[in-house]
Amino acid sequence: MKHYEVEILDAKTKDKLCFLDKVEPNATIGEIKSMFHKSHPQWYPARQSIRLDPKGKSLKDEDVLQHLPVGTTATFYFRDLGAQISWVTVFLTEYTGPLVIYLMFYFRVPFIYAPKYDFTTSKHWVVHLACMCHSFHYMKRLLETLFVHRFSHGTMPLRNIFKNCTYYWGFAAWMAYYINHPLYTPPSEFLSDRQLFHSHRSPEPPSTRLQDQEDSLSHQESFHLDLPAGFLPQLHL
Repeated sequence: MKHYEVEILDAKTKDKLCFLDKVEPNATIGEIKSMFHKSHPQWYPARQSIRLDPKGKSLKDEDVLQHLPVGTTATFYFRDLGAQISWVTVFLTEYTGPLVIYLMFYFRVPFIYAPKYDFTTSKHWVVHLACMCHSFHYMKRLLETLFVHRFSHGTMPLRNIFKNCTYYWGFAAWMAYYINHPLYTPPSEFLSDRQLFHSHRSPEPPSTRLQDQEDSLSHQESFHLDLPAGFLPQLHL
């Protein structure tokens, strides 16, 4: 069985980073990444992008060496993807934040609202219902992440988690602040109070409405159309 020689170059500088001798033909790119990691511990496999061309696409971990368009001496190009984080950790972080943040506003922990409202509860049932629905939604997502979902890619760049968490955590805080605010009034209660206010207003007496109509008619101007003499045709019978 013939063996392959594999050299790995830097995709930017073209400097040789590693040379692997006697690589099995059925070795995968994932296995080559592990061999490369032994000589360069700072670049763990998830951080490596191995490609056939410096500007080409990254090869998949399951690609087999002998099935690639290379000779017995294969040349690959390496690019550092930066610090990586697993997708499971990403989703657990994204979903745990909104769950905890919302409960902080719901229980009105100190330094959020005025001190006199610390650890008080809302008198409106819809506020408690919103908390239950929000908590159930994110608890379900956490359980799905742990026991249901399977991810096609193992990791993503670490820098992206800050962008993702800013959206999830920020939106949860913005929403929770107003829903759990001590002065929050449900729309249904606001509308009922408005209707009650209008029902208690004294109706306008009929005499007043009649006087308003008379005043309106008195202010209307008469319209006169003056036509010159002989303008209308004379009829001869």
